[in-house]
Amino acid sequence: HCSQGSSFSGYTTLECNHKIIYFILFFKTAVLFLKDVQKEREPHVYLSKEEVKEKIQSYNSSVTDKLKMTLNANGVYTGFIKVQMELCRPITVQSSQTQGRNTPSNQETAFYLPDGCVNTLHISSTNTVREVIEALLKKFFVADNPAKFALYKRCHKEDQVYTCKLSDREHPLYLRLVAGPKTEMLSFVLREHETGEVMWEAFSIPELQNFLRILDKEENDQLQILKNRYAAYRGKLEEALRGVLKPG
Repeated sequence: HCSQGSSFSGYTTLECNHKIIYFILFFKTAVLFLKDVQKEREPHVYLSKEEVKEKIQSYNSSVTDKLKMTLNANGVYTGFIKVQMELCRPITVQSSQTQGRNTPSNQETAFYLPDGCVNTLHISSTNTVREVIEALLKKFFVADNPAKFALYKRCHKEDQVYTCKLSDREHPLYLRLVAGPKTEMLSFVLREHETGEVMWEAFSIPELQNFLRILDKEENDQLQILKNRYAAYRGKLEEALRGVLKPG
């Protein structure tokens, strides 16, 4: 269960420190070379109804947690996926009474999800990645814009772990079916968009203003460090000059 934090009338000191640390790292990673370990998309193999039926039977025979898949007469199948939450920023949550209304921000709560928090969703084979993200946020009354988030798949290949961002049009339940029920073979992870993919329009005006304040503070701090460094150099040079020009 995800614990609840303080009221969203403003971040606490702890939350503010987390946000500053995240924001600084968020921008500094832009200058690093980030290798995408699996940029190429695996080709989607279209299965016949009989192949889907066989795979579902095989899948269900391997399930150990009772989260089986069901094939409907129209060829659409339903099942469960587990999504691990790996979020750096706090999420904003509405109360169930105020969800869906235009409510003041003080009726919202912001908190950090515990590391490794896992949620289970019941979806169909027609549901896309974007729909899964929206359903996951709606399930927990998350008020943040779904465009801030991305769904990743994590899989094991040749004794290495690969993490790859899924496109909005991919179907998570199909990926689950093909990979089988073992999360060691395939698991899903919800994260914020990476640095180069941030959709700034998804952030609220107060959030963007806070980012600017953090940038201004970091810029002023760096300027002060630079001024102090040159002042120290100047002092040493002046001291050396006085020694050289001293009579006798």
